[in-house]
Amino acid sequence: MSKSKYNVVTPDDICEQYGADTLRLYEMFLGPLEQAKPWNTAGISGVFSFLKKLWRLYFDDNGFAVTSQPASPEALKILHKTIKKVQDDIEGFSFNTSVSQFMIAVNELTALKCRERSVLEPLAVLISPYAPHIAEELWEQLGHQSSIAFAPFPKFNPEFLVESTKNYPVSFNGKHRFNVELPMDLTTEEIELRIMQDERTEKQLEGRTPKKVIIVPGKIVNIVS
Repeated sequence: MSKSKYNVVTPDDICEQYGADTLRLYEMFLGPLEQAKPWNTAGISGVFSFLKKLWRLYFDDNGFAVTSQPASPEALKILHKTIKKVQDDIEGFSFNTSVSQFMIAVNELTALKCRERSVLEPLAVLISPYAPHIAEELWEQLGHQSSIAFAPFPKFNPEFLVESTKNYPVSFNGKHRFNVELPMDLTTEEIELRIMQDERTEKQLEGRTPKKVIIVPGKIVNIVS
């Protein structure tokens, strides 16, 4: 933003229209702190939309919608991936990539229709240094009396990022035909048995006996007929 580029905008005007959190997030989202960045108010609306989507994780048309139900493994994986990313980014002053991760996490949690307190409460703490006003309001709605500024930073648990299943691409004579989700702890023999019992395999073989079944555990399955 500069006079020579004729793009000077009074911050007070942006705060009046979009709120201080939107301006704060947008400033960090522009890029690394040490680099010069072009100012364009067109990007403000995107950050504003993100904050509205964040709010809708906690509220629906009937009001506050957070529940105490157990969170799904998928939602916990998203949360802990975000904790790890934000923790590393804060230490490295890479605030723009933290904002990107927040956007990804909110989109993924929205797709899962996540309403669980065990995910949304630490998410509010994570985003509070970036969007303190909305985070403070969410914290109060979650039932807390003290400020979110005093809440401990969520702890990263790598166990939630451990993959328990693998999506195997199954090929016939080197040509990919379908994918199948299998537990990661299966032996090579167990993987082969599951694949050969799949009706899609029977359809591809059309009664033929395969000459060879090549299995790379955790990676691929290729059936040579």
